[in-house]
Amino acid sequence: MSTAPAPAPPAASAPADRRRVVLTGFGVISSIGTGVEEYTAGLRAGRSGARPITVFDTEGFGQNIACEVPDFDPRAWIRNIPLDDVGRAGQFAVSAARMAVEDAGLTEADLGDRQAVITVGTTDGESHDIALLLEQELAAGDPEAMDPALSRRINAGRLSTAIARELRMPNVEAVTVTTACAAGNYSIGYGLDAIRSGEVDIALCGGADAVCRKAFALFKRFGALTPDVVRPFDKDRQGILTGEGAGILVLESLESALARGARIHAEVLGYGLSCDAAHPTAPNREGIARGIRRALDDAGVKEQEIDFISAHGTGTKANDRTESAAILDVYGDAAPRTVAVKSMLGHSMGAASALGAIACGLAIEHGFIPPTINHRETDPECPLDVVPNEAVDADVRVVQNNSSAFAGNNAVLILGTYGERVSP
Repeated sequence: MSTAPAPAPPAASAPADRRRVVLTGFGVISSIGTGVEEYTAGLRAGRSGARPITVFDTEGFGQNIACEVPDFDPRAWIRNIPLDDVGRAGQFAVSAARMAVEDAGLTEADLGDRQAVITVGTTDGESHDIALLLEQELAAGDPEAMDPALSRRINAGRLSTAIARELRMPNVEAVTVTTACAAGNYSIGYGLDAIRSGEVDIALCGGADAVCRKAFALFKRFGALTPDVVRPFDKDRQGILTGEGAGILVLESLESALARGARIHAEVLGYGLSCDAAHPTAPNREGIARGIRRALDDAGVKEQEIDFISAHGTGTKANDRTESAAILDVYGDAAPRTVAVKSMLGHSMGAASALGAIACGLAIEHGFIPPTINHRETDPECPLDVVPNEAVDADVRVVQNNSSAFAGNNAVLILGTYGERVSP
C-alpha cells in the first residue's frame, strides 16, 4: 500500500485546530459498473445504465425503463450474515461497505471493537419487499400469508445495522438517514462531524436504494418520468429515470490514515445543509444557494477554487432550472462546469449523492471531469457548461457535490485533493 503524501496546511479560512478527514475507501454498486474500477471506467466513457426493468411488472405503466444494476450477485461480497436477512437495498449497502473497507485496506480484524459510525441514507428502504408482502396478502386475502422472512427485513434501520453485523463491528453507532434524495450527502456530513469532534476515527457513510414499484409509480403519477433517456439541463429534457445502487465511503481522520499508511483518495473539506420547507416537492432557489454557501464556508473554500460541480441534475424541468439559478446566484457568470451523473445513473434516490461523492473523489484522484450524456442543446434557462457527452481531462482539486430532496432538504459536500491546496 502506498504511503500518503505529507499533509498540507488547512485552508486559510477553516479552523486551524479542526481535525482533518480523508476518504480512504470507496464501495460502488451502480447501473454503470460495480467496484471502483468499473465505475471509473463507466464515468469516463459516459456509459448509460438505462435498461428494461426486470425487478417488477410494469404492465399498465406505458413504459418500462430504469437504471437497474445488472447481474448483481451479493454472494460475492456478503459472507457473514444470511442473504435473506436483507432485501435488495440492504444487499447493495452491505456489499458496497465490504468493497469500501477492502479498498481502504482494512480487515475485519482491523475494525474489530473499534469505535466507529455507520450511516446509510435511503429514500425507499426495502419498499420492494413491502410491495411483495402486499401482493401476498391481497392474493390470499389473509395477512397471515405474508412471508415472515420478508416481514423481518423491511425495517430501514437494517441498512446500517446489517453492515455492522457483516463486518463484525459491535462497537458502532449505526444510523439510517431518511432525508430522501439528499440522504447520501447527509450521511457523509454526519460521519464528518463525528470524526471532526474526536468521537471516532473512522466512519462508513453513504446511501443505498433499490428500484421499486413505489418510486416508479410515484414519479409516473407526477409526470416526471422521461420516456427514453435522462437529459439534464437540455432544452428537451422530460424527466428522470429511477435507478438503484449503493455508494459507501470510508471516512477516516487524517491521523489514523497516516498512521497506517493508507492510500488517500481525497479529503472531505466541508458540507452545508439547508431545509427551506417551502414546498413538498418543488425545489427552492434560495434554499439551494444557502446550502452551497454554507458548504463553501464550512470548507474554507472560495468560489473561484471550485473546479466543477456535480449537480443534483435530475433532468426535470423544475429541478434543473432552479438549481441552475441557485448556482448562478452564488457564482455569477464565472460558474464552474456543472455536470449531472444522473444522465448516466438515473436517479438512484438515497444512493444518488453518495455515488456522486464517489464520482467527485475519483475525478480528483484521476484528473478528469465526467460528462453529462444524452445532451443535444442546453436550455437557455440553464446557461452552464455541462461538459456535454464526453469526459474531459482536467487538473481537478476541489469539487462540489449537490443534492436536494422533497420538502426542501438540501445537502452540499465539498471534496478536495489531499496534499497541495489551491490558494484562495
